[in-house]
Amino acid sequence: MAVWYTLANLYLSRVDPERAHALALKALAKGWLPADPKPDPPSLETHIWGKTLPNPIGLAAGFDKNGEVPDALLGLGFGLVEIGSVTPQPQPGNDQPRLFRLPADRGVINRMGFPGQGLMTVRGRLVGRKRRGFVGINVGANKNSQDRVQDYVACAAVMVPHADYLVCNVSSPNTPGLRDLQGRAALAELLRRVREVIGVKAPPLLVKISPDATEDELDDIVAVCRDQRIDGIIVGNTTLSRPPSLRSAHRGEAGGLSGAPLMALSTEVLRRTARRVERQFPLIGCGGVGSGADAYAKIRAGASLVQLYSALVFEGPTLVRRIKRELAALLARDGFASVKDAVGADL
Repeated sequence: MAVWYTLANLYLSRVDPERAHALALKALAKGWLPADPKPDPPSLETHIWGKTLPNPIGLAAGFDKNGEVPDALLGLGFGLVEIGSVTPQPQPGNDQPRLFRLPADRGVINRMGFPGQGLMTVRGRLVGRKRRGFVGINVGANKNSQDRVQDYVACAAVMVPHADYLVCNVSSPNTPGLRDLQGRAALAELLRRVREVIGVKAPPLLVKISPDATEDELDDIVAVCRDQRIDGIIVGNTTLSRPPSLRSAHRGEAGGLSGAPLMALSTEVLRRTARRVERQFPLIGCGGVGSGADAYAKIRAGASLVQLYSALVFEGPTLVRRIKRELAALLARDGFASVKDAVGADL
């Protein structure tokens, strides 16, 4: 099976990135990628928000934008899967080309702009889905919306019955002005209105923030989340920054950078966020994870869960099993009986 994945990855690496992504979705939908039957090491079992997950490794939003294959993705060995970003109305996103591999850097640049089939199409898929695993729904705003806060409210109201957790994505750099919603007053209004519509018995409500947030912005974000009793923060999204070490031909493309070049920045912002949160609610570490060591670094910096996506572009689905094996070995090496014991060890 590993040889098959290697050959498939070699082929997909030579195909246009968006076409390769569509082919991967098709393979998952048709069951061509078999489930991973191996049980996870007991040390990876994670208890969060009243749920028990087999492991803390999740798939970030962006891969399954329209909720087409969440169960097939869970079958690859993820402890959680996040679909979206879902917007109220269908939209094509930004002009192509808009997705670029940076193979020499193990990174990706995208300026997708929330392309998707829209809220009601995604809902139609989820209504008939038998609930299993831990599946989050990430919601956003349409590019041309006249009331972006209302977009989040509308998506939350429809998606809440189908979500194990709900994420307000206010940090994509590819929808002009969206990151303005991270400001103190705007974020407070957004979260207050979303909380009102989903009710107090709703699944956990999270916010996904930018790794480019300044110290003052982090102060405001965390203060609002604590005031509003938000259940968690995902740190973070893609970055507009460009490390001088980038070597790949597409390094100058506009859009958000993800993958290995984001690891150091996103982990440092995670650490600074965790210090402000003071364990009042869990954090999810996202950005640059491509190994068990990367996941472990996020956990030690304060993350209870870890998400990845871009590394799959280069290594394929066998990466998930390798990360879990490496993470379990690192926990054992340092004398931690569980992931929970290691959370925030470096703070």
